[in-house]
Amino acid sequence: MTGPQIRPATNDDQDAVRALVFAVLDEYEIEPAPKTTDRDLGDIEGYYRNGMFAVLETADGDIIGTVGFAPLSSAVCELRKMYLIPRYRGRGYGARLLKHAIARARTIGFARMELNTKRIMEEAIGLYAKYGFAQIDGAPVDKRCDQTLALDLEAAR
Repeated sequence: MTGPQIRPATNDDQDAVRALVFAVLDEYEIEPAPKTTDRDLGDIEGYYRNGMFAVLETADGDIIGTVGFAPLSSAVCELRKMYLIPRYRGRGYGARLLKHAIARARTIGFARMELNTKRIMEEAIGLYAKYGFAQIDGAPVDKRCDQTLALDLEAAR
């Protein structure tokens, strides 16, 4: 396959990943929280050791997208940090990242994937809905988000 490739992230990617994530948050006027919600970016390998964190990288080595998930319990994982820089949106790369995360979560054995998001991120919410995520009741884990979505990984094959 040509074009950007998905690969596992390492702690060597931290600066590039942090810059990408914080730039997208800024685009949506969402305040980064490096001491709380975004502390996972300070130790990608450690935080995601029981889950997965990947980057989408161009042939030139530029990181243009991210996606990860971490366990909430033995059966449920949380999709985290799914971001793509603006000029690469609308080309199917977001779908590739999401499908990659869903497939890896199933392989690990998770039965459900949840995520927190904000209504202003309409394109992402549309993508999540296309892959079967539905809004659930309950307060989002992250105070900067206003909704929680979930996907039954066992039913949505």
